[in-house]
Amino acid sequence: MELRDPTPEDTDRIRQMVDSSMTTSYRLSPQQIDAVTQEEFGDDALRRTFDDEDAVAVVAENSIDDADPTVAGIVLGSVDGDVGEVRWLFVDPEHRGLEIGTELFEAAMDAFRERGVERIQATALEKNTEGEQFFEHLDLERTEERTVELGDESFVEYVYTEPSAATDKTDSAKTDDGDIDFPDTELEDGVRTATTEDGQNVYVDTDSDGASGTQAPFFVTYLDEEWGERYGYYCANCGSLDVQMDDMERLECGECGNSHAPDSEEYDDSYL
Repeated sequence: MELRDPTPEDTDRIRQMVDSSMTTSYRLSPQQIDAVTQEEFGDDALRRTFDDEDAVAVVAENSIDDADPTVAGIVLGSVDGDVGEVRWLFVDPEHRGLEIGTELFEAAMDAFRERGVERIQATALEKNTEGEQFFEHLDLERTEERTVELGDESFVEYVYTEPSAATDKTDSAKTDDGDIDFPDTELEDGVRTATTEDGQNVYVDTDSDGASGTQAPFFVTYLDEEWGERYGYYCANCGSLDVQMDDMERLECGECGNSHAPDSEEYDDSYL
């Protein structure tokens, strides 16, 4: 494997590799992947990045079974003042398991430090099923959630920061009442209840860790205070009980769009 600066001749291969990586590792439709790829990795966009003195761009070139070397991964970042941020990191699925992702990330860190960056962070779309634990593997902590516009569509993006700089870490699974507002609920004698559309009280199990969401956690609800008969889920972002679970155990709030993907979807260590 060789790490090097990208060239304009790499753009077609980079786009092909990004499309393949997103198809494998992102919960996005083919139309969404195409829109993101064209907007962020089109010829003009890549050339602007390559020519930007504040940008960091490194590709990994690799060969398999004596084939000709090809671009197998890319990391793109930017420097803004004393902050260096990794914006995108992709590894071709056929070249995973060789620590290419880790090597690319470390190459970006070296480039940031050469420019005197004091704080380093990385971003990943919430729809990136490997992003969370990949950055945790690199000892980064999720500290922020924000919304980005890509291809005329809004996406939730997570921000990860080095522990020494993570003073405002977001922990979406905390259950302390001081950290979560629990909208549209009532608290009596330490028991929190919510009310269904037909006026029935359900009990919110705030003693559990909850299921992390893109905007706030979800909590299991019960029809009785003894947690005997389960009702469904409560969305701590908007207070809605209109939470649906699909066959893959993904949760989504019908009111605000807050969503949760189970841990089994979040990480494949071959990504490293």
